[in-house]
Amino acid sequence: MTHTASASARMSPSLPGDLPARERLARMIRVDHAGEYGASRIYAGQLAVLRRSRHAPTLEHMKAQEDVHRETFSRMIADRRVRPTAMLPFWHVAGFALGALTAAIGERAAMACTVAVEETIDDHYARQIEALPDDEHELKETIARFREEELEHRDIGLANEAELAPAYRLLSGAIKAGCRLAIAISERV
Repeated sequence: MTHTASASARMSPSLPGDLPARERLARMIRVDHAGEYGASRIYAGQLAVLRRSRHAPTLEHMKAQEDVHRETFSRMIADRRVRPTAMLPFWHVAGFALGALTAAIGERAAMACTVAVEETIDDHYARQIEALPDDEHELKETIARFREEELEHRDIGLANEAELAPAYRLLSGAIKAGCRLAIAISERV
């Protein structure tokens, strides 16, 4: 049995109208791939503006981790024959623009962006880990490992004065809302 077939056998819909287990798994992988793709683009945008700042090595480190996450989900997309989101061209531009815009506001705003994105992803990954069936142990471990790295990014942002960014609460709230919307869209489209 393939990963998807065995998970489908155990991850049965809990209520009438719920998606079949195979589609729920496909949505998880699709949205995680899209999210990691977007995160790589955010850091690329920030680096385009802050390439010579004291934060450049930190941003490069976080981008490198996001690139590994994206590549891992890219392999899962292919191995499990999951359709990627049709939104990737939009996330390509939107992620870079968000990164560049927050970096243009300042280093603290760039870090505030990181904190907002990573807090949203932490919650998203925690819910996925809880929802995955026991026979998806490898996927659970992968998501848990990536979640720890996302929390590391959040902590880096906080340590670099993210909360002192101009209009921090407004900026953070807007970015979190945008992330939640991107998650909902990428799961389905």
